[in-house]
Amino acid sequence: MHLHGPATDQTKRILRISLVLTFGYILLTFFVGLRAHSLALLSEAGHNTSDFLALLLSFVAVYFHARPATDKKTFGYRRAGVLAAFINAIALIGIAGWLAVEAVGRLLHPLTVEPRLMMAAAAIGVVMNGVLAWMLSRVSDDVNIRGAFIHMLGDTLSTAAVIVGGAVIAWTGMQWVDPVLSLIIAALIFWSSLSIVRETLNILLEGTPDNVSLVDIRSAMQAVTGVCGVHDLHVWSLGSHLNALACHVTILDIPPSESRRILSNLNHQLRERFQIHHTTIQFEKRDEAGCEVEDGCMQLEQSAMGSGHTHSHGHSHSH
Repeated sequence: MHLHGPATDQTKRILRISLVLTFGYILLTFFVGLRAHSLALLSEAGHNTSDFLALLLSFVAVYFHARPATDKKTFGYRRAGVLAAFINAIALIGIAGWLAVEAVGRLLHPLTVEPRLMMAAAAIGVVMNGVLAWMLSRVSDDVNIRGAFIHMLGDTLSTAAVIVGGAVIAWTGMQWVDPVLSLIIAALIFWSSLSIVRETLNILLEGTPDNVSLVDIRSAMQAVTGVCGVHDLHVWSLGSHLNALACHVTILDIPPSESRRILSNLNHQLRERFQIHHTTIQFEKRDEAGCEVEDGCMQLEQSAMGSGHTHSHGHSHSH
């Protein structure tokens, strides 16, 4: 999802509503948890505090994401949302670990709580977090918002577990049910967070996107009439769902008008088949020496299309 125009306004509105409701629920679970002597509800207050910070981080990221590019930030602030998602996912993993430790502690030393008061507060949380998760799911194509969505979904499950645990405690007196459910929820949160960590790290390290095949892209480009070969091919993500490409294309020594036609056909292939709109394509004549790799640097031995040119340390982001 590209965050601009109406999409940005909708996302900001949903995040603002989420922030207000989450803060209100933090206060509710904290004070009710103290009155009910419920560690589960106090844990929910802490869990929701982390969600509040995650939502605030996402809101700030959306704001920066929509800012235009400048001479200092030529790609704008598209990575702000990715960075926020990475931080959110790391926080989720930490929360999952904390929940697991607390659950084990409760298994060893069960606590006596007021289950009915605990269930009433948790029921409010299930409704609130369920509504917020549904709202965020409508704009969760962006990896940053998806991190906030998983926070809310995890809270919905954890508060539902508190209700179930409270009901079982009220009817049977078995205190161990609640920590067992907490362990299951912690495992779900941990597993969900790992996928976001992998995706965001790949973007931040400028790795090839998971849904991109360099073999397919090279084959499609080499199938364009007039293209002799494609090398030094790089594809990376500028942000969530926004990929860029840079490469060298070998062609025959032809007039500029012909090379413009080849360039147009190449970009058409990349747009239509691979949804890559930001490209940097450099032509080289077939009878020239081409590129070689020296100490991790891409250096052009002879001039490309008659003009002096060098590449240094990876691909160039400007064109």
